[in-house]
Amino acid sequence: MKIHEYQAKELMQRRGLAVPIGRVARTVDEAVEAVRPIVEASGNPVVVVKSQIHAGGRGKGRFVEHPEVAGVNVVTAGVAGGVKAAEERVRELAKTMLGSTLVTVQTGPGGKQVNRLYVEQGIDIARELYLSVVLDRSTGRNVVMASTEGGMDIEEVAHATPEKILRESVDPATGLLDFQARRMAFALGLTGEAHKNGARFIRALAALATDLDTDMVEINPLVVTKGGQVMALDGKMSFDNNALFRHKDLLEMRDLTEEDPAEVEAGKFGLSFIKLEGTVGCLVNGAGLAMATMDTIKQVGGEPANFLDVGGGATTENVTAAFKIITRDASVKGIFVNIFGGIMKCDTIANGVVEAVHQVGLKVPLVVRLEGTNVALGKKIIDESGLNVISASDMKDGARKIVELAGGAK
Repeated sequence: MKIHEYQAKELMQRRGLAVPIGRVARTVDEAVEAVRPIVEASGNPVVVVKSQIHAGGRGKGRFVEHPEVAGVNVVTAGVAGGVKAAEERVRELAKTMLGSTLVTVQTGPGGKQVNRLYVEQGIDIARELYLSVVLDRSTGRNVVMASTEGGMDIEEVAHATPEKILRESVDPATGLLDFQARRMAFALGLTGEAHKNGARFIRALAALATDLDTDMVEINPLVVTKGGQVMALDGKMSFDNNALFRHKDLLEMRDLTEEDPAEVEAGKFGLSFIKLEGTVGCLVNGAGLAMATMDTIKQVGGEPANFLDVGGGATTENVTAAFKIITRDASVKGIFVNIFGGIMKCDTIANGVVEAVHQVGLKVPLVVRLEGTNVALGKKIIDESGLNVISASDMKDGARKIVELAGGAK
């Protein structure tokens, strides 16, 4: 699960991590009303208006409806014109940004609609750094990564100058130790008060990541102010969905408007749905079979449009819902049901498919491969349903048939 920048900063602030003063705004009036208290509290007439979407690259992003406007805008009107001038400029920006579609390198060409803004104080920046805590699934440990190349695309830095990426592994038994945080602060070139603040910030961020079961916390840039304060100017945070049952408060931060509607609906039925770019819809049971099915489809020249994993304990109602979700995907030109019955029984899948087709119809070819528990009963249900279903003898046979029926190999 991902959250917005302003929510990530709320979580950081609760743990004593320094972040700029800011307010979230869902309307133009809320954006304007945020300016005066921010300017008065910070003493800085400069404010920043940031689009809140679940994607990076907002500063370089542009709105489809207003290509002259960036996703993040620094408002300096208050320097010469006072708070009133800053408020008027924020009003203009909010009218333009709210409800418009922002395209960044991470949104894809379709972009994302901006429904919230974050109005934040301007900061006198002395240096920009990079800091993140990422879960390394190969070791089962968090890894703190930092770089002096803050504000830049970190993937490009890692590719061109990997020696500029510093790493410290976090032992789950002890957390990030003081000497590790100090060593990283030294390597970042921090001295004096900035070094103390930087080491404290790094250690606190590592503790936050462990306590909240994050997949990733990224601050780019982490800034050092002219007074030696170390502060998160940006903030991204995502969480391990399997650990969210331990963090009910985090679930309240979920913004469903930022997620794929099909994935949200699948989640309501305990299903896992992932949208992809091809033309073959895949209904499977189990993550391993999902991977094998997609590999086989690609091996015979096709491209999966999605995969929907019904898991091992799905009911007929869940399978019916799964089939409906797949058939609503406009890019699907054919559906491959590939089930290996273990705990999941083949007759349950068969009943779900038949029920769904009776409810929503079948406008694309359907290939079904059933194997395992109650396979004979499952095939009998399909055969006697009167549906135009093509049977497959095994996974590769099914993949070949559905790729051909969905338009052929690429």
